[in-house]
Amino acid sequence: MSETPQQGFKRINFFKGFLTTEKDWNDAERYHIDKRRLHNRMMHSPGIVYGYAGGLRVTARARGDLSVEVQPGYAIDGMGNDLMIFDATIRNINLEEFRLPQTVYVVLRYYEELTDFIAYKENLEYKGHRRVLESCRVELSQTEPDIMREVELARIYLEKGVQRVRDARDPADPKPNEIDMRYTPRGGASGSQLPPHLRLRLEMMLLAIRRGAIEYTRRGVIAAHDAVQACNTALMLLYANLLDLRNIFDIFRLIVDCEGEMALDVDVHHPSIAQKKEFSEYRRQVEVIRGLLAENKNNMDAYMNLLAYQSKCAEIASLAVAGEKPVIEAPAEKAAAPKAADIKDWEGVKAMPAPKPSMDLEGLTWVLVDEIEILNKESEDRHLFQIKEAKDSYRSRQKLKYPDGTTVEDTGRAHVDGYSEFKVMNITPGRPVVILRRMDYVYGDYELELSVNGKKVGVVSCVGTDRVHRWRNWPALVATENVTADSLIIRQQSVTAGRDINMFHIWVYQPK
Repeated sequence: MSETPQQGFKRINFFKGFLTTEKDWNDAERYHIDKRRLHNRMMHSPGIVYGYAGGLRVTARARGDLSVEVQPGYAIDGMGNDLMIFDATIRNINLEEFRLPQTVYVVLRYYEELTDFIAYKENLEYKGHRRVLESCRVELSQTEPDIMREVELARIYLEKGVQRVRDARDPADPKPNEIDMRYTPRGGASGSQLPPHLRLRLEMMLLAIRRGAIEYTRRGVIAAHDAVQACNTALMLLYANLLDLRNIFDIFRLIVDCEGEMALDVDVHHPSIAQKKEFSEYRRQVEVIRGLLAENKNNMDAYMNLLAYQSKCAEIASLAVAGEKPVIEAPAEKAAAPKAADIKDWEGVKAMPAPKPSMDLEGLTWVLVDEIEILNKESEDRHLFQIKEAKDSYRSRQKLKYPDGTTVEDTGRAHVDGYSEFKVMNITPGRPVVILRRMDYVYGDYELELSVNGKKVGVVSCVGTDRVHRWRNWPALVATENVTADSLIIRQQSVTAGRDINMFHIWVYQPK
């Protein structure tokens, strides 16, 4: 009785006294090769593994001829072979080998080659190749690639009289004589095992369903929004290379359920569409697809039927709303946005000899809420006015002119470096504040860092100088988000070193 041969992978087992031959060593190598190929076939999808080197990208050469350049990269074919190119490879297209117009395929094929031959002159029976080079070649093919023995890198539809090959101006819609890489399969740790042309058909079908559902949303069909979002999700998965026969039927059950809900919504709320013959056919097609999915046949035949029925369903759905006017909602009247406070509105106030208790500036009415008279002890004490960390500080009385020629006499303080600090009161939280400071403009061209309640809120730039008309009222804006209490501690910190920071009167304004 003969024994049945054992099925499985046989690994070499060494033991003391084991006399090995070349067959044993070749069997040992074959074991590892077969196991690696099995792993690649079962655990990795065939195709280009993106992320390594140049990703085997095919580009036209700058010299503008009938040649292409393939960048280095790595791929796996359907047999589980590793295909790797370490340097850029150039392939010339010889038009004499083709009958134009014709599509030419740039493919990568696995090859093995015996190398490192040696023969021992002492005994010529002992000779052979010491290595096997696992390699691959970039080739041009006239037949559509078979993923089991080659990986497509690109295809080019060549017209008669073609003089040069170009990179596609629009990679999503390559023209004749342009490099088309839409059909290159993507391989790797996780990925789709759909053939590229079926993946492209799936994309076109999902886009058609989405376009049709969008038309229904424009006619006020609420349930159509779910169909749009279901297609969006499926397209995202497709672009992530995660859709194939392992999951496409489960995903389409969700899409078809959304289409069924959309049909029900139309029946109940949109009779003008529901009574159309095309929409009746649409409902029937949805039920046919639902029955197809209920068979739970996750095979290529079921997938092809799904593509055919669903494409027809999407076409009928679009026909059913053709001629229906979209629902156009009258836009709600927008409330006029409140005028935002802007420091630029205060340019005219800078030259005003006597700022008013109430001023209308570019759409906002600003009201005087507080005032500090510098060198008036009562006013300074009430507002906690102080100058600190200054290298120098002094008092002065000035009789100067504003730009309109008005002469004003006033007393004030100045400091070099350091900071001045004071409290402003009668503040309404949630509204901007402007602090207006009368200054001797002959000491201009400096910057102050403004802080409110210990928080830095901006920089005040005192740009320019004037030696003739020396009075200016310089504004500093505190934005709404920094006005959080009914009183604020304001600090003016000198930024520009060595400049006199002077103030003769301070007014505080807020908008109504």
